[in-house]
Amino acid sequence: MMAPIGLLGGTFDPVHLGHMRIALEVMEALAFQEVRFIPAASPPHRSDPALDAHARVRLLRAAIADQPGFTLDLRELERPGPSYMVDTLIDLRGEVGTEQPLCLILGMDAFSLLPSWHRWEALAELTHVVVASRPGGAQRPEGAWWRGSVFMNPEQLQATPAGGVYFHRVTALEISATRLRQLINQGQSPRYLVPDAVWRMIDEEHWYQFHG
Repeated sequence: MMAPIGLLGGTFDPVHLGHMRIALEVMEALAFQEVRFIPAASPPHRSDPALDAHARVRLLRAAIADQPGFTLDLRELERPGPSYMVDTLIDLRGEVGTEQPLCLILGMDAFSLLPSWHRWEALAELTHVVVASRPGGAQRPEGAWWRGSVFMNPEQLQATPAGGVYFHRVTALEISATRLRQLINQGQSPRYLVPDAVWRMIDEEHWYQFHG
């Protein structure tokens, strides 16, 4: 039995309390040794981030600074080309070894779209998937397209390095980075939707204020 490492990827444009709360609830409930926040450089499924990598990293560092167990992993920003998760996981495996349990944290919507990911079939050989489901949120996808096993017990995540999928109920926080950018651009405050340190930095740097 070995404590898993959680992996939370995304553009984090900006990082908000929805990201933070999911990471904390999953880390505590499933006894992860850490959760690594992995900002994407060039996400293949969406447009490029509004903020550059340096700015998004500054916001992430401010957000996670006071939370033990939250760490920052910059390998996707340091790697050229599209930010494919399979490449990130292969690189991570070379770092942590073949026995360390890895758990990729996804929302239900992202999990449903997994078959559209680059080389998605290889993911089951590299990581577990923890699906953070919200009350009243999207339903589990039908079909047996995920090649791993659905785990009913979180201890199963500690017993094997990869191959399982585990559904974990989390607090429903309907916070959208797109909506946050709109609020800021309209001159409204995103306070209580992002960490205070993140909002202070956004305000001081005039980020997301596209029209003045």
